[in-house]
Amino acid sequence: MTNILVVDDDWNILKLVSIHLTEQGFHVFNAKDGIEALHILKREVCHLAVVDVMMPFMDGYALTEAIRKQYNIPVILLTAKNQIEDKEQGYQAGTDDYLVKPFELKELSFRIKALLRRYDHQQDPSMIRIGKTTINKKSYEVQIGEKTILLPLKEFELLYFLMSKPMQVFSRDYLIEHIWGIDYEGDERTVDVHIKRLRERFSKLTDDFQIKTVRGVGYSLEAQRS
Repeated sequence: MTNILVVDDDWNILKLVSIHLTEQGFHVFNAKDGIEALHILKREVCHLAVVDVMMPFMDGYALTEAIRKQYNIPVILLTAKNQIEDKEQGYQAGTDDYLVKPFELKELSFRIKALLRRYDHQQDPSMIRIGKTTINKKSYEVQIGEKTILLPLKEFELLYFLMSKPMQVFSRDYLIEHIWGIDYEGDERTVDVHIKRLRERFSKLTDDFQIKTVRGVGYSLEAQRS
């Protein structure tokens, strides 16, 4: 199911948009400000964000910039303003589309579907890039600038999995099941060993990402904030 993040400090708008998008077949996460939205993005896989401009703590422009630095998802900005300067600021922040309040819910869903189609067409799921680091599942190579690195199979698959879902935390059991398979007879220390090897390989080569230990839970790949 496609997950949509809707961020607005107006509860009435959150409720209306959430009901409409749910009826359209989307799963909706609601946030009342930019800080809450970033917490949701760390926990959940979201495929598109609908972001209000005027919010407390972190406005929509700042949130859009933060999303653009960490996640490769489309953003639609909502605003009560229709000035060209406001639109310019929105596009400079990295928004993909712009909708002025009051808006028709049907138009919002049309724009969401159009952006999702465009992103699906542009993305190559076999290749992931974070900063200057690219991992290619077709060639099983990791490229950092001009340097090409070949990894043992399970190290590659583990790194690819974590890079494909940055900022999300995965337990050792979950990683065992997805990388080694449910029939694997080893224990979760296998994950620790492979994480250690990946850290040793890449800590001196790049600061594009770090694999963090989340105490009592598991591991998460953290992309560099530019």
